[in-house]
Amino acid sequence: MMKKILLTVFAIAFFINAKAQSADVVITKKENDTGKIYTSVEKAPQFPGGMQGFYNYLSTNIVYPVEARLKNQHGRVLITMTVEKDGSLTNIKVVRSVSPSVDKEAVRAMSTCPKWIPATQNGVPVRVLYTVPIEFTLSQ
Repeated sequence: MMKKILLTVFAIAFFINAKAQSADVVITKKENDTGKIYTSVEKAPQFPGGMQGFYNYLSTNIVYPVEARLKNQHGRVLITMTVEKDGSLTNIKVVRSVSPSVDKEAVRAMSTCPKWIPATQNGVPVRVLYTVPIEFTLSQ
């Protein structure tokens, strides 16, 4: 009978200790978060309202630069940005240009963008490098 009690006490102590150690590992992972920027994730970031919401946002917020309109400059600006863990956009850069004025307008529109739904990896929000094309078209 005494052996069963000791074994039970030992087993309980062992499981409590093991649970405490696994909790320490989780805390350590959070403390050592490097802020890594992912390029591929399980779930990509998303504009609130999806792609249709994003296109609606662009169509109501892009102002075609007068200079570009007069010079008949049109095309696709390719923007890269970091979608942060909180959904905010940082490091907005042009990687494919149309013209300085069109590029500037694309960056301006993205920098006034509402927060996105962040990317997730293993169910946890992460920073991700994301690329979006913005098409500038003149109607004839």
